[in-house]
Amino acid sequence: MDDRPPADPAKLLAYWEEWETGETPPGRVMSNLKTAGLRELLVALVADTSTDAG
Repeated sequence: MDDRPPADPAKLLAYWEEWETGETPPGRVMSNLKTAGLRELLVALVADTSTDAG
């Protein structure tokens, strides 16, 4: 079972900005985005978009 907390958009944005400024190497940023729930957030957004369009 996955015990990760729900995705935190603010944390994901902070990780992204670290990459944009060159603070953090791309591999570390990808790892951070993955563990912070980027996939789950994207899945939820796609589901919401699909529901709104239908």
